[in-house]
Amino acid sequence: MALYDLKTLLSENTYPGRGIVIGKSADGKNAMIAYFIMGRSENSRNRIFERFEGGMRTKAFDESKLSDPHLIIYNPYLNTKGGNIDIITNGDQTNTVYDFINDDKTFEDALYTREFEDDAPNFTPRISGILYYCFPRNTFAYKLSILKSSNGRPEACNRYFYNYVPEDGIGHFIHTYKCDGNPIPSFYGEPEEVELPNTAEELADLVWTNLNEDNKVSLFVRAIPLDGSEPTEIIINKNK
Repeated sequence: MALYDLKTLLSENTYPGRGIVIGKSADGKNAMIAYFIMGRSENSRNRIFERFEGGMRTKAFDESKLSDPHLIIYNPYLNTKGGNIDIITNGDQTNTVYDFINDDKTFEDALYTREFEDDAPNFTPRISGILYYCFPRNTFAYKLSILKSSNGRPEACNRYFYNYVPEDGIGHFIHTYKCDGNPIPSFYGEPEEVELPNTAEELADLVWTNLNEDNKVSLFVRAIPLDGSEPTEIIINKNK
């Protein structure tokens, strides 16, 4: 598979929608996560990311302008199993995965109970990622998934799962939409293999700078040192 330039993938796409990047820093020292949201409607753009102990939520920036919380207010990020598992998704399936993992079930088990979003005619895919850390061994593993309608038909949900062995400087990028449109075409193909920098600050700048200025809303970046030391997190909200 070709190694893509994340800057090019973002800057040349006005609307990838919501996106997850997971991988390993170029110096091999950190597991890295990036999650961004975009919006075309006032309701979707009226959001911020807010951290809380054990996770992160989306929240209306101006509560008086929130017209429909369905599908836009959720926990994108949760941490479980004593800090050894990170879950990142584009919807309330974060909580589904969290509950299943805490019940000693699997990422796949959880997502087989869910399907794409009920937002016809787009039927937005549900994208999800999970990282499993083994800090005494300074390593981790990660998975990605996408649940999408069968070629835009709501009668069938196709579920795809991808398992990765981390490699220095390489991440995998999956997003809800291939590009802008009406209806918006769902992402297709395997997650895109991309180059990653060393630090959370570099990754945050790379992603935020190259997201479409009109449509970008919020970004969360988390770099987890594989020696078990304190993670670095960055949240950027367009609404301030």
